[in-house]
Amino acid sequence: MRTEQPSPPLTIPAVASRKGRTPLVCLTAYTTPVARIVDRHCDIVLVGDSVGMVLHGLPSTLPVSVDMMVLHGQAVRRGLKRALMVVDLPFGSYEQSPQQAFDTAARIMAETGCAAVKLEGGIPMAETIAFLSARGIPVMAHVGLTPQSVHRFGGYGVRGQDEEAESVARDAAAATRAGAFAVVLEKIPAPLARSITDTVPVPTIGIGASENCDGQILVVDDILGTMPELSLRFVKRYATIGAETDEAVAAYADDVRRRRFPAEEHAFGTGASQDGDR
Repeated sequence: MRTEQPSPPLTIPAVASRKGRTPLVCLTAYTTPVARIVDRHCDIVLVGDSVGMVLHGLPSTLPVSVDMMVLHGQAVRRGLKRALMVVDLPFGSYEQSPQQAFDTAARIMAETGCAAVKLEGGIPMAETIAFLSARGIPVMAHVGLTPQSVHRFGGYGVRGQDEEAESVARDAAAATRAGAFAVVLEKIPAPLARSITDTVPVPTIGIGASENCDGQILVVDDILGTMPELSLRFVKRYATIGAETDEAVAAYADDVRRRRFPAEEHAFGTGASQDGDR
């Protein structure tokens, strides 16, 4: 009887070869259990600096540290067998110089086992992307709405409209010329996403950039509905885990207060075996 062999881990060349072909499926993950689930379905798993807002309650991604990215990167790595793992370089850890970016990226790759890093910026970061790529560090670029620049932008609005469109296109082109193996396009108009995708030689991965990309990425908690109070136009919610969790916790609390839990089947008698119990 033949047994199905597991798929080999996805590589950077394999991702690059998907340009113009079957769309790349990408999601964020921050923990081992979630990584195990998304690994079965996704091509790329991003340990995003969005972890600061999603899991740590921070107001933006700006306070996220390298130590935080390493910690969550290690957790995600334990849950992956096939998907390509990418880790964000957090704000302040790479902008000063190409050498600073190399030091940060080298540490993150060595301590997490990720295959690549992601950084925000186009033309201003082209020298850094080239520096990293020449030294064996694969880079995923990120242009359009770049959350680490939220204060400069004045919010999380759509980028690349009207006269700004050419600027975003130049950023994407500069990042790919510098050696980025893929580029994230965030929250830009659909026609601009199509134009960039048709122009750059590497896969584009959209988030709020329409179907006109070579792949899509979302924050996993957004599609699961763990934060029901958050509503984003470019997100499709596939579950309502937040509401279901609230109902479950409310039921548990009610059972405890009414002494319905623990019941007899949840208790141990004298001499009871504890084998298999957590």
